Amino acid sequence: MAVEWRRGVVLQAHASWIDREDDGKDVHYLWFNLVNSGHLYCIHACCAIIYAVISKEPHMSDFVLTCESAADRTREFFESRNIPVVCFHYEIDHVVYTDDLYQSIAPDEFFAQIAAGAMPKTSQVSVVEYEEFWEPFVAEGKDVLHLTLSSGISGTYGSACVAAQMLADRYPRGGKVRVIDSLAASSGFGLLVECAADVRDSGASLDETAAWIEEHKLNLHHWFFSTDLSSYLRGGRISAASAIIGTALKICPLMTVDCEGELAPREKIRTKKRAISEMAKTVMAHVQDGANYSGKCIMSHSACREDAEAVAALIEEQVPQLKGKIEINSIGALIGSHTGPGTVAVFFLGDERPTMD
Repeated sequence: MAVEWRRGVVLQAHASWIDREDDGKDVHYLWFNLVNSGHLYCIHACCAIIYAVISKEPHMSDFVLTCESAADRTREFFESRNIPVVCFHYEIDHVVYTDDLYQSIAPDEFFAQIAAGAMPKTSQVSVVEYEEFWEPFVAEGKDVLHLTLSSGISGTYGSACVAAQMLADRYPRGGKVRVIDSLAASSGFGLLVECAADVRDSGASLDETAAWIEEHKLNLHHWFFSTDLSSYLRGGRISAASAIIGTALKICPLMTVDCEGELAPREKIRTKKRAISEMAKTVMAHVQDGANYSGKCIMSHSACREDAEAVAALIEEQVPQLKGKIEINSIGALIGSHTGPGTVAVFFLGDERPTMD
């Protein structure tokens, strides 16, 4: 190219790219050779201009990824991954609390209340709460991709869809909200959200991220057992007779979340020690690539971390790449209101969940 410089002087610029790695960043240098073509004197100059610096940080997509507090990950996790969260609620002794990711109560204290006889009641996110949560994004013209707690466990998916349509009617030229039923719960829900954030940060669009979720969500496994059947009895998930016999025989039921996102009992195991061993075997039977699995694995527990650590240790013995990488969380207040203390769960990517018989 050529640019005019003073009277009758033309600078001819010859540009060339030089790329190199510099402290973890792609740095592009554009070199210009400037040559004075005037007749009075000759100038030959070289200057280096840093044209662009592109950091190797995750790409920020142009949509907002949101989820619910039932995803059972820490507040710090959601903040670090730029994932806004809308909260469920629970009630103890006629006092309503927000499921605020254990910001207002410690997990051990929450489960101690249940062990002492408290009977929490839970309530889902309302249509109005969804509207208030998403409206600032929609009003600014930002699209939203939202994952809900499994429709097989809660009615929140239906409420979210109603709220999304109401906002679309109110803001016809605003951002759109797309709602996906995760068919997942607890930290399994949280693991799916993390995978969605990874896809988003790779530069995928909202539609591409949504397609990935729909294609892979049934590869997300949930397996859990409980040593305390009291909360399952109170919630009507087992009969009084089953609870009495199960407690007397130290039965720890092994359960899963099926392909329809519903809780499904799989096996009755006697003693906690055998349940811990059987859970590890179950992981190996379904995990992607078997002993060569290199994906994510999360465990959660309700006031029984030692039991979760025992399962994690057995898994790590068989899957070397998971050594020291299994994240262990507390089950959140919403899910914990139904499990009570004594539940251990594991979540990972594997084969597709089978249809329950």
